[in-house]
Amino acid sequence: MLALRLTRGAHPLVLFRRLLVAAAAAGTGFLLLAVLGHAAAHPASATDAFVRLLWCAVPVAATTQLAVSAARTDPASRPQRGMSAAGLGPARLTLIAAASTAVSCVLGSVLALLVFLALRGDLVGAAAADSATQLLGAGHALPAAGALLLLAVVPVTASGATAVALRPRPRPRKDARGGRRGPRVATGTGEPLTAMDTNGSRSAVPAALPWGITLTAAGLALETYVSRGSEDAVAPLPLPERLVGSPPGVLAGWALCTLGLVLAGPGLTQLSGRLLAAGRPGAVRLLAGRVLQEESRRIGRPLGVLCAVASGTYAAVKVYEAAPARPLGPLTGLGAALVLACVTASALTAALEARWARTHTTAALRRLGTPRSLLHRAAALRVLALLAVLAPLTWAIAELAALPLLP
Repeated sequence: MLALRLTRGAHPLVLFRRLLVAAAAAGTGFLLLAVLGHAAAHPASATDAFVRLLWCAVPVAATTQLAVSAARTDPASRPQRGMSAAGLGPARLTLIAAASTAVSCVLGSVLALLVFLALRGDLVGAAAADSATQLLGAGHALPAAGALLLLAVVPVTASGATAVALRPRPRPRKDARGGRRGPRVATGTGEPLTAMDTNGSRSAVPAALPWGITLTAAGLALETYVSRGSEDAVAPLPLPERLVGSPPGVLAGWALCTLGLVLAGPGLTQLSGRLLAAGRPGAVRLLAGRVLQEESRRIGRPLGVLCAVASGTYAAVKVYEAAPARPLGPLTGLGAALVLACVTASALTAALEARWARTHTTAALRRLGTPRSLLHRAAALRVLALLAVLAPLTWAIAELAALPLLP
């Protein structure tokens, strides 16, 4: 009940982010129900239905990431003065954030069910179109238990991931001499993450960067190896409409490339900041570079996910352009658009979270007389630096990933 009251009285921007989560949950729920309807209409092709269901894990993961990003920026999940005295400590705030996420996802799942039943013609005796009969299994009985189970996947996954991401964590604090005094509890949306280690010195490149580079290289090598000399090397990689017969090694190679880009995101962001601050930087370059280094762990992971999705989308489009006889289906287009929208919204939400985290720093700079134009130029320079580093890398990985699959 408290989560519902906080939702009703939230800021319009917060409500908009929750509506985005609900819309993403609705799209993902519709895809899951479409898999169920297709399986009910084709009971003999169990393997095809299982592979379609596996492909739905991608939009489920993207929706979960968007839900966690929206929960991080929700003011209701941040500890405020006096809330602990009212019984709303860090643990209770985490539960409220998870409940709010579950409410948004349940609303989206209900909307997906209504749209799905309407397109199948199960509501008020409406007639189903031929495409709905083929894609959604109209005219065949839909198992209620299976539909409810699939619709519960997104709310349970998103709320559980939110609870894990925002759980209270003990963090060591320092005394006046710089030594550790003992742990203190902070939520996942507490103090901003920095690139400083416990000794007060600036940390090196994140340890996940070498692992990300290694996994990306291993994925490209695996894809090239399994595609060389095989009959599937000249066939396009089937997406959810045509999944049976896909080379498993190619899918595994793409998965490794995606994981490598996600792990390398924070390190690439920090390297972008170091390149900006290299040499004898001016005030704008120095400010932009230091901010990127400080926020690399906060915005790097969503940017890595965005680069991975953009790379996979570019490679898939290029492969399908080489074989126009096998066009993308409507469900494939819906899934691709849903994933792209979710990862883009997650990256923008992470940028908003980083902006909120440096509010005190910005206020201090303004009190020192820093003009707003300088802050705006620094923000634009950060965006240009990230594009200069991440865009060519994403394009190169997409080209290399698509090369073994081209005829």
